[in-house]
Amino acid sequence: MTKLKVKKGNPFALFPLLVFVLLFIGTGIFTKDFSNMPLNVAILIAAAIALMMNRKEKLSSKVETFTKGAGHPNIILMAVIFILAGAFSAVASGMGAVESTVNLGLSLLPTNLLMVGLFVIGCFISISMGTSMGTVVALAPIGIGIASQTGIPLAMAMATVIGGAMFGDNLSMISDTTIAAVRTQNIKMKDKFKVNFLIVLPGAIATALILGIITRGNVADLSGDYQYELFKILPYIAVFVAALLGAHVLVVLLGGTLFAGIIGMIDGSYSFGGFLQLVADGIISMEDLAIIAILIGGVVEIIKHNGGIDYLLYVITSKIKSKKGAEFGIAGLVSMANIATANNTISIIITGPLAKSIADEYEIDPRKSASLLDMFASSWQGILPYGGQMLAAAGLAAISPVSIIPYSFYPVLIGICGVVAILIGYPKFRQTE
Repeated sequence: MTKLKVKKGNPFALFPLLVFVLLFIGTGIFTKDFSNMPLNVAILIAAAIALMMNRKEKLSSKVETFTKGAGHPNIILMAVIFILAGAFSAVASGMGAVESTVNLGLSLLPTNLLMVGLFVIGCFISISMGTSMGTVVALAPIGIGIASQTGIPLAMAMATVIGGAMFGDNLSMISDTTIAAVRTQNIKMKDKFKVNFLIVLPGAIATALILGIITRGNVADLSGDYQYELFKILPYIAVFVAALLGAHVLVVLLGGTLFAGIIGMIDGSYSFGGFLQLVADGIISMEDLAIIAILIGGVVEIIKHNGGIDYLLYVITSKIKSKKGAEFGIAGLVSMANIATANNTISIIITGPLAKSIADEYEIDPRKSASLLDMFASSWQGILPYGGQMLAAAGLAAISPVSIIPYSFYPVLIGICGVVAILIGYPKFRQTE
């Protein structure tokens, strides 16, 4: 076998990322209060350090590289989703949609199945919608409402929403991560879906069981009559239906905001002026997250430009010596890229061609390599406290993203399922044509 040729890269280019993680997570651990180091301040310091590196390059050139990453289509779309999610959440909450939806759930489901139901709904929506971000912003307000009415921790509710969202992000045939994985490995979407589903299904079942068990005796006494008005639930139903029909996430959020506003004005919950004010308040509440996403995009682009991503690829590929090691290598490649970029789609695009070369050289079925890319990218994306999904859920719930991590059962189980699949050689493949 010939040795794969990969640029050695520059390990020092990763220094801004290290500073960011140490500032944000390290300060929180040291002080036992993650609010002591605001996320926007930590990433701003990391951005400043990134711009000061590589003295041989002109500042104007480094700024251009930074703005190229900050203005990447995926980053800008994420920022727009954030602010539209804030608007929809504020308008729907203002007309009583959240309260009625939560009360309906409390009336119909046993308390120990509320989180299970939230997770299953999230799985169903995300696999139909093809976007974890859209699922998070649609379900987070309901999760927040359930937590406020029960003894369930708010962080657990947000982790459950994210878990359901990552299920579909990993598996949906219209997910951008699935598209990136199958294109780089040159296979059909349905073939990747079958293999990927077989591997992660035990993780989804285990997550539902865990949620049912740990919430059984962990809720308040909810006996009583919970009032709800079905017409106030219509905005969420409309959002879900639009998502299932494949509407773009921006159309879903804009349409949901307008629909909720119309119902609120007809119901008398607020006037037209009040509706506009709620939209403005919702946008303002998410502006901080939009700015953070843009700054992260800029920092990642400078890291990539200076050879940081190349170094990660070099370190992983230099350790590969067997077929099983090659599968772990593919998993490690996309994992490290995702940790560095905080974007599962971009990490798959970056590592996909190299993963294809590894798969061809070590005779790994492309269905398996595509599944590994998508699984491990989705696993890390659902855990990273600076990932878009975690930021969106934490922003809507007004909690630290780090507090969500201990309850991130499904993202962790995706990774565990992936590791087990590599170790036992699962699933078994017939010889490909």
